[in-house]
Amino acid sequence: MYTEIEQQTLDIDWFFTNGKYVSFMASGGGKLPESIAKSKEDNLVLASYFRNLPEISEIIINPDLNNILMKVFGSGIDERYIEDYALMTRKGLYSFDKTHPNQFTNPNYHIVASPRNPLRLEDLPENIKDILTRTTYNISLEEIQSIDITQIS
Repeated sequence: MYTEIEQQTLDIDWFFTNGKYVSFMASGGGKLPESIAKSKEDNLVLASYFRNLPEISEIIINPDLNNILMKVFGSGIDERYIEDYALMTRKGLYSFDKTHPNQFTNPNYHIVASPRNPLRLEDLPENIKDILTRTTYNISLEEIQSIDITQIS
């Protein structure tokens, strides 16, 4: 289990599916969905699995990302910011960041990068699918720009 203090103070990697593809999220000190918060062990299994996948895709950076970062941080895209999102997107995952970091109850995330060749849920091993499908959001990831995680079940 992730405690509320851990959620508030850590940038936790977590994952969800829309039933077709997989998304990578960086919590930025925000409240996690209950399905993630209740099992740190399962979330760590997913993180290890996805981080160890081979790269399969080119990435598409959100064309509005620079504007989002300027509003939030007062500076635009840099290599250090984009590095982890690019890594996960090359593995076929849609990558999101918390739009207002360290605002615990703010549920908003924005897309950082999308894969040209997304990893499909159906191609994952059963044990990974079983964990991943506990956290779902019925949306089309192909054109999404932002997510309100209160809609994730």
